[in-house]
Amino acid sequence: EVVSLASYNSPLFFNTSFSLTNSALFTVLVISLILFIHQNTGKDKTSLNFNKKMKLIPNKESILLESLFSSINTIVRDQIGREVYLPFIYSLFLFILCANLVGNIPYTFTITTSIIVSIGLSFTILIGVTILGLSIHKIHFFSFFIPSGTPLALVPLLVLIELISYLARAFSLGIRLFANMVAGHTLLKILSTFLFKMFSGGLIIFVLTLLPFTLFLAITGLELAVSFIQAYVFVLLVCS
Repeated sequence: EVVSLASYNSPLFFNTSFSLTNSALFTVLVISLILFIHQNTGKDKTSLNFNKKMKLIPNKESILLESLFSSINTIVRDQIGREVYLPFIYSLFLFILCANLVGNIPYTFTITTSIIVSIGLSFTILIGVTILGLSIHKIHFFSFFIPSGTPLALVPLLVLIELISYLARAFSLGIRLFANMVAGHTLLKILSTFLFKMFSGGLIIFVLTLLPFTLFLAITGLELAVSFIQAYVFVLLVCS
């Protein structure tokens, strides 16, 4: 749930109310985390200098980032064919991945569980793709809405269907991410509340609760995997 953490009414802007929500706060934290990871990964941690130099032998963090970058690069080359879009796709993947992973920490907020953020991302990408398509293909861009060999009488109907299908991609892309993350977090919240009440019981109930607690840990691990899968699927569908 998106809640306001702080608000301010500015008299200079006609008493406009500015508020800081948990969604905005964690968005800044996620972006800061991504920048921090890329700024410090692969550098010599034993050095006390502010300007640390890169190590010749890559560490585990560097190998992990390089593997992620290579995977996204493969998707871009296979689906789009041009690596000029790689920085955007890679940044989008890392943003969604880190947002999903941070949301698994107790008492935090998952940005992608906000439908405004999820659909906002997908619609922003749709607008960008449309502008890019118009700039590259010019008026020929609209020919993609007309299948080849279509009879002239069916052109208006098929254009309408293709246009609806084109716009529906933005909804489906955002709703898929939103629904999967909300479902997983809701399940974890229900199970954690149930386990907390069970552990608060007597000794026998406490011992019997250890079995469902292992199931809870397994579901938590599955949710971590879902966080990665949803980020991967999102960028894969963006590239397709």
